[in-house]
This record gives sequence, C-alpha cells and structure tokens, in this order.
Amino acid sequence: MTGHIAIQQPGKSVVTDLGRFRGPRFGLPVNGALDQYSARAANILVGNADNDPLVEITALDFRMRPDTDILISVTGAPLTLTVGGRPCSQWEPVSVSAGETVTIRGIHTGLRAYLAIHGSVEAPTLLGSCAPDTVIGFGLQLSEGTSLSVRKSVHPVRQPYFDLPLFRLGLERPGMGSALLVDVTDGPDFAEFGDSAALLFNSEYTVSGRSNHIGLRLGGQLPERTSTGEVLSRGVPVGAVEVPSREELLVLHRGRGVTAGYPVLAVATSTGLDILAQARPGDKVRFRRTTVAEATSAHRRSRQQLETLRESVQTVFDLLGIGSRPGWQDLAAAACG
Repeated sequence: MTGHIAIQQPGKSVVTDLGRFRGPRFGLPVNGALDQYSARAANILVGNADNDPLVEITALDFRMRPDTDILISVTGAPLTLTVGGRPCSQWEPVSVSAGETVTIRGIHTGLRAYLAIHGSVEAPTLLGSCAPDTVIGFGLQLSEGTSLSVRKSVHPVRQPYFDLPLFRLGLERPGMGSALLVDVTDGPDFAEFGDSAALLFNSEYTVSGRSNHIGLRLGGQLPERTSTGEVLSRGVPVGAVEVPSREELLVLHRGRGVTAGYPVLAVATSTGLDILAQARPGDKVRFRRTTVAEATSAHRRSRQQLETLRESVQTVFDLLGIGSRPGWQDLAAAACG
C-alpha cells in the first residue's frame, strides 16, 4: 500500500464496482454502480480499468483526506467539488496533495456521484466483485473514520503556465433534471396489456421516496393486464418494468432479485437505467418505446465515446508520465452489465 484516505464525512457512500456478474447463477443480484456510464467514465478519467473499485455517493455531502498524493475524478450528478478549499471541475482528472481535504457537496440535480482514485482502493470481494449486497449484508459502506487503502500515489500534476486547466477531454456529460425521458423495449408480457399498454408511453410518472437500488417505484396511471392467467415466478432482467396490482409501476434496478412474479410490460435500456439511477423522489418520468436494435445502437455509441475518452486519457497520461493502464482484461466482464 502507498497510503490511506481518511473518510471524514461519509454521507451515504459505498465502495462498489460494475457489479457481480457471477452472482445471478448463484441467486444473487448483480448490484454494482447504478449509473454505469458515470462510473465507467470516472475510472477511465484516472487511468483505471472500468471495473475497478470506486466510491458511489448518494445525495448527501462527502468529505475525505488522503495522507499521500493522489489523482481523482468525480462524475455523475452535478455538484460542488473542492480540493484544499479551491473549486475543481467534475469529469476531469484532479490532483490532490497529501493532507488536502476533498469535499463533495450540493447534489441537488441528479442523485449519485462517482469518485475514482488512480490505482483504485482495497475492498473485500465476493464472487469477484466488491459491489455491496444489502440482502446478505455484504459490502463496504463508508462511515466516519473509515480508512481506505490507496494502491498508488501520483505526484501533483499542475499546469506550469498561468494555472490554466490541464485536462479538457471533451467528454459528453449525460443530461440530468427533474423531467426524465427513459427508453424501453417491449417486455415479454407486452401483448397481454392490449391497448392499455399505450398508457405507459402517454402518461407521466412520479418517482416515489420508497425507491432504492433494488427498484424504482413510480406513481401514476397503470396499464391494465387483459389476461387473467397467473404469472409464475421466473427470471427477470435488470430494467424490467413490472405492473403490480396497485397504483405504482416497479422498475427493477441492479439490486433486484433474480426472479419475480409480476407481469413485465417493458424493459428499460442500459442508457435508460443510467438515467433512472439519477432520479430523485418527486422527479417526473416519461417512457419512450424503442426497439432492441435501436437500444443496441445507442449502447454502442455510448461505449465508443468512452473508448475515445480512454485513448485521450492514455495519451495525456503517457506524456505526463502517469502510469495508466487500460485494463483490457477486465473489459469483457464489464461488458456484461
């Protein structure tokens, strides 16, 4: 180990990665970072593999102090980031000198931020992942006084001329706000809702305060299933839009159980799930129908943008003498999320 990070104000934060891809075959949810795009981008920005452990911060303010020089990035929801009291930019690598306090506050639009550290941090693993699982009580939830072991130290990187920004990598940031548009494909039970299925695309739904990483509860007009046959428990995908017999839709997220027994009207796309990861209670959600082919194309465009970012970061880090590693050996596993 090269040093430690002392957690001074944890807010609501955990150490996670992209998920437990071996989990479902053993009956465990995949879990992992809810906003996968932001989590991948945070790791790429500091030269880590996509699937390296990082900190997911939900809603509340966060503060930490390292005892060694580190390089960080913060992505996800818009917020105020300061290092040693000076304001710093999100979605860029940021140098932190030993003893400087890193503060994240003011998450008012969106819900989750991602903090990655060059070289990553040590965390316990289960089936190859450090992703927390609240059902079985596994995972590293940060608390005041927690000490995270840092794997690498990076000497401070500063622009020698006029202290101008050193990194301008041009990564497109996902849009966030209180009115969200989520793409979905038809679910396995779509035909069982008949004309009523159109309500999903013509109605507005409100995010409930009872939503969590297991699933989002959305209040609004529910489509009605015309079939009266019993729905048996079966495997359900992450993103399943379920219609229970009450005044809420359920959108299953990464902490969902691997089986369920409600009819599945639609399935949120991977980009749609990233949007829902940033939904706050009271936000309004509308669904837009898309095809599997269109969803796949959108997913590929998103990944290509991250690959372009990886190449830019690699070039800059090589010029600066920072030991980045693309981690291609981890990309195949990460692509399963």
